[in-house]
Amino acid sequence: MEEKKKILIIDDEEDLCLLLGNYLMRKQYEVYIAHTLKEGLAVLKEINPAILFLDNNLPDGMGWEKAMAFLEINPALQIHFISAYQHNTVYQKPGISMKIWEKPLSFRELDRYF
Repeated sequence: MEEKKKILIIDDEEDLCLLLGNYLMRKQYEVYIAHTLKEGLAVLKEINPAILFLDNNLPDGMGWEKAMAFLEINPALQIHFISAYQHNTVYQKPGISMKIWEKPLSFRELDRYF
């Protein structure tokens, strides 16, 4: 049996985590949720996910500022930023491409990627 891809969602909005998590589980992903950067870092180290959904404005810091630290732990990690303040676009750093999802998330748009 093929192992499901693991996805970690780090967002302090519990309803968004529940909706996105349920959507991704229906798509046959194994989903983990954290509500702070500290909690998310611990989960990331434990499960080694393939994909990370990372909110920017979290209770213990700015998520996007920690993206490179997450990539240092897991260089193959695919990051999808989440924010209420950005447009759907791609965030570029040399050698790294990261998708930005605008809140509220559109399941129709997510279907294009998942």
